[in-house]
Amino acid sequence: MGTITEVSFVSAALGRDYEYIVYLPAGYEASAQRYPAAYLLHGRGDEMTAWLNVQDLLDGMIAAGEIPPLIVVMPDFPSSRRGGYYIDSAYTTLDLPSEPVETAFVSDLIPHIDATYRTIATREGRLIGGYSMGGYGAIRYALAQHDLFTAAIVLSPAVYTPLPPVDSSARLFGAFGSGDNPFDEERYQSLNYPALFEAFAAAEQPLYLFIAVGDDEWKHPAEEDQYHDIDFESHLLYNRARRVNYIIPELRIYDGEHDWTFWRQGFAEGMRSVARFLSTGE
Repeated sequence: MGTITEVSFVSAALGRDYEYIVYLPAGYEASAQRYPAAYLLHGRGDEMTAWLNVQDLLDGMIAAGEIPPLIVVMPDFPSSRRGGYYIDSAYTTLDLPSEPVETAFVSDLIPHIDATYRTIATREGRLIGGYSMGGYGAIRYALAQHDLFTAAIVLSPAVYTPLPPVDSSARLFGAFGSGDNPFDEERYQSLNYPALFEAFAAAEQPLYLFIAVGDDEWKHPAEEDQYHDIDFESHLLYNRARRVNYIIPELRIYDGEHDWTFWRQGFAEGMRSVARFLSTGE
């Protein structure tokens, strides 16, 4: 079985301790080999501990040889009352403290992980995953930070287009705000995945993308918001990604809701789907 440890280090970008959980595969301490790494982003309101729901799946898939042994990093983001959407917020009102989350992830967390553990510190040695708000973060990082990740697992992504519905947490907690405005439409659209496709394709680096969603995800009661249902938005993400050079996407629709019963199933199939493309250093 792998080991789980809660860790923290001082983040220069955040000016505070950056907390994460790290999963080290069975045999890590006794070996000298390097391992690929998976970074898993939690959903809004959750903490890093939520991802412990997949610890047994990781142990089982690694032991069965279904995925390679790997290091798994589960960062904690309390930014914007845990509604930070994994971006650098420009919202400055103090009632909802915002932080440069993306900068901290890229400039502080990944270098720290590569310096602390025996990772394969290349694009081919990393994948990114997330559910709900973390699904937004995973697809954004896979596209915007295309030099860092070769694969992504995106579960029930909160990737509303062209703008989120009026009751979305994307509007309420300042992640996409600017100054004293908690939600800036132009900023939201500039950061969301459709705006990232052109630059991604120009980099000419393949991305193995696994998208999964439940058919019983919450449905907006207002007819005008039906196209913001997460099952609809997930299929639209897949449909658009299929049209982008160098993205190799898969889509799964499960009998499930916005919860860990479905996310466990999606995570397991997603790992089997994309982890085979990770470099193992052999």
